[in-house]
Amino acid sequence: MTQQELGELLDRLIAVWENEVVEFKRAGDGFNTNDIGRYFSALANEANLREIGAGWLVFGVDNKTRSVVGTDFRPEAERLHGLKKQIADGTEPSITFREIYELDHPDGRVILMEIPPAPRGIPISWSGHYYGRAGESLLALGVDKQDTIRQQTILQDWTAQVVPDATFDDLDAEAVAAARESFAQKYIGRFAPDEVARWTVAEFADRARLTQAGKITRTTLLLLGKAESAWRLNPNPAQLTWVLEGQEQAYEHFRTPFLLTTTHLYQRIRNIQIRLLPPDQLVPVEVSKYDRRTVLEALHNCIAHQDYTRGGRIVVIERIDRLIFENVGAFYEGQPDEYVTGSKRPKQYRNPFLTQAMAELNMIDTIGSGIHHMHSQQAKRYLPLPDYDLTESNAVRLTIHGGVVDLAYSQLLMQRTDLSLVDILALDRVQKRLPISPEASQRLRKAGLIEGRSPNLHVAAVVAEAADTKATYIRTRAQDDAHYIKLVTDYLDKFGRATRKDIDALLWEKLSDGLSDVQKHNKISNLLGAMRRAGTVENAGSRGLPSWIRAR
Repeated sequence: MTQQELGELLDRLIAVWENEVVEFKRAGDGFNTNDIGRYFSALANEANLREIGAGWLVFGVDNKTRSVVGTDFRPEAERLHGLKKQIADGTEPSITFREIYELDHPDGRVILMEIPPAPRGIPISWSGHYYGRAGESLLALGVDKQDTIRQQTILQDWTAQVVPDATFDDLDAEAVAAARESFAQKYIGRFAPDEVARWTVAEFADRARLTQAGKITRTTLLLLGKAESAWRLNPNPAQLTWVLEGQEQAYEHFRTPFLLTTTHLYQRIRNIQIRLLPPDQLVPVEVSKYDRRTVLEALHNCIAHQDYTRGGRIVVIERIDRLIFENVGAFYEGQPDEYVTGSKRPKQYRNPFLTQAMAELNMIDTIGSGIHHMHSQQAKRYLPLPDYDLTESNAVRLTIHGGVVDLAYSQLLMQRTDLSLVDILALDRVQKRLPISPEASQRLRKAGLIEGRSPNLHVAAVVAEAADTKATYIRTRAQDDAHYIKLVTDYLDKFGRATRKDIDALLWEKLSDGLSDVQKHNKISNLLGAMRRAGTVENAGSRGLPSWIRAR
């Protein structure tokens, strides 16, 4: 919007004043991000319920005098727009502001944050809690409002449909017990395990989002249903199929309950140890062909994103050096590559009712993080990264490698455990004879990681030993957040507390030289915020003069 358009928008919002989808704040620079997240959840949910195109959170307006007073909230553009990622990280499902506008008003700077409505069928939570509004008041989103939102997609979501005549006798007792245990582990801080165990099956199923007001849904039967009750899902086969290809051939079908049979299918895979010889060493490194969590992550993603309206089955093909996962239905939002770094989250789901229930049972984490995890685990095990094949218009094929493609790549990963995932992604493409960007090629060549002329690049057999080359690479690469968190906690364990100045002094020079000063400041702020939300540290001081200590 232009400044004139923003001014006209502000005038309209002030004229209507605060309601369920508009909130005004004076908001100084230290305004709490957690409070912003709660308002975001509330305004997004209320915009959905009222079928309004957006909610608005406005800073720089006094909510008593209804006049513009200006705000110094995050005056730097990078800090201000860094709020988008903080909100995306704390919401479930992950969404963020549609846009953050700055208005240069005659009476002071005004910030207008445009909040999209919650997706149909999925209420938005902040830090695990759902928020709503009653007039100008912020409060928990009532169960009635949650149900109203969730029921919006029942007619469109195959997995949310109630199954006529199905009863709790159609559920597998072992699967129900396993589901209770998973749910109790997920919410260990909210419910005592013995409390979860005392719930009736009907009460538990409703709390775990498996049923609709006590009625059995297709999701209930897919995840917990007895094999002999799968006929209630006809014409969908409700089936997982394992196929062994090669010199030996075999197959086996696995029916419901998928909560248990995914593990049964995994146990059919021949997951032997393989040996990789590090460079200049005589003792080999042993790793399993396949990481258990990666296989189950892939299989659970197939279940979550299958297009059940097409009546197909999920197939896992085992070959001598790889696993191939096939599910029916095109990749639902975006492209797989967008999810590899872990920064993107889908805003819509093919089966929202099913995916929410699977998340409640710890079968899947935050939707969208599975692809990042699978890539990271393969890299840690020195094996090629997963491959997605989307050439079929209504199918997804995922390949997880269980063997070496290029020995130089695997040896390089063993030798250079400091490589970032971005660089490993590029090296993986090189070993598979796939093109990489000129920027990636220049960076890897400078670090001595690749050789040859484009397009005939190959992974360097021996990393260049030039001290300046390696030093440049180390200075510009980014460490995992876990490294910085460990530095902060070690400092607090030794000295008891730390000001923001202390933490800046501790981390500033250790952050990547590729970051600007503003980016370093934001990085440390985001890191402390994440540690606080995780219960690792707490602020024993004030917002303006924080004093960080280990959480009690």
